[in-house]
Amino acid sequence: MKHLLKSFFGFLCLFTAQQVLAQDTLQHVVSGRFNSAEQQQKPYVILISADGFRYDLADSFHATHLQQFRAAGVQAEYMKPSYPSLTFPNHYAIITGLYPAHNGLVDNSFYDINKGQLYTMGNKKAVADSSWYGATPLWVLAEQQQMLSASFYWVASEAAIQGVRPTYYYIYNDKIGIDERIAVVKNWLQLPPEKRPHFITFYLPEVDHAEHTYGVNSKQTVDAVHFVDEAIAKLTTAIASLNLPVNYIFLSDHGMADVDVNNTLPLPSAIDTNNFIIPRSNMLLHLYAKNRAAILPTYQKLKIQEKGFSVYLANEIPERWHYNQSNDYFNRVGDILLVPHYPKVFNLGSGKITPGKHGYDNDMPEMRATFYAWGPAFKKHYTIRGFENIHVYPLIAKVLGLQYQSDAIDGQLKVLAPILKQ
Repeated sequence: MKHLLKSFFGFLCLFTAQQVLAQDTLQHVVSGRFNSAEQQQKPYVILISADGFRYDLADSFHATHLQQFRAAGVQAEYMKPSYPSLTFPNHYAIITGLYPAHNGLVDNSFYDINKGQLYTMGNKKAVADSSWYGATPLWVLAEQQQMLSASFYWVASEAAIQGVRPTYYYIYNDKIGIDERIAVVKNWLQLPPEKRPHFITFYLPEVDHAEHTYGVNSKQTVDAVHFVDEAIAKLTTAIASLNLPVNYIFLSDHGMADVDVNNTLPLPSAIDTNNFIIPRSNMLLHLYAKNRAAILPTYQKLKIQEKGFSVYLANEIPERWHYNQSNDYFNRVGDILLVPHYPKVFNLGSGKITPGKHGYDNDMPEMRATFYAWGPAFKKHYTIRGFENIHVYPLIAKVLGLQYQSDAIDGQLKVLAPILKQ
């Protein structure tokens, strides 16, 4: 009996520890860091991502606060996501200025043949493992130049990339309410100058969740857009009283489209799963060969079955996606890639297909993201055409006065320099 109780107690402790880890709501602070005297004089940037906030939602669903903010600053007709138009690849493209195949985060789930391991966004251990991430995120760039940074969530902010995390950061969880999160950001900006972060990331998942679950034009999505709109209004009001030179960039990672949930694509019969590792997805499917001799015969059979999707060998993927074999710096794109045609999605038997999806061709209008900017660094009443999201990185570096190696990123300052005050 004692043995059974001891075993049960051990299991209970392990289960409790896992639950605490999964919902870590504590602020993490890296000690011993200070802004240099030079960096204390710099302005501030709050980079806000509203996941799935398609380029047209503010107008379609009357996000009045965001409409006012962009009218007083800068708005782009749209921001083009990197391919694939998925959450993790695009958040990391924005924060590194590199296309996904260039920075290593090629999908929400993918396989690394050199590691012999699978990365999935739901695997907390992998998400916090810096070896999955290439490039230099903006918070790393800032910290390397003795400018403090903070993150209230962002892809890869939990990993010590190049040995560096933001000075202040949170492990992603859904337990901290928006009012508390806003209060934390305000508190950060009330710290003494030597401890005050000048670059802050802030992430809002609500619109993406509603679109996935209920569809783009659902009441729930309208409500989520209004929630985000009110949250940004609360945030700016709270910070305005501090009289600091704070610049806001509000953007999204991708758009969203309503898909055909009734006529989905099964895994093609041409694929022998004994020969390939296939991470689960409803969108693009990567086929990683266990047996390389199977690649070409499988590809040829798939070309015959090619209906509702396109199939590519790694060296045939369209160049405009910056995703083919010559762009795959980390060797993480599949040997064969299957790409569904809108409104089709793959169904590998993993459960009910939700009505809202993204991940399609980044030229598709429904995949377009949002970009607004306002604050003392930006021009007023200024509209620009659509642009690729990799160009946000050099823009933020310019506003903060951070030095970076221009040939080490894909983004170019000249694209967004015109939105800055001279």
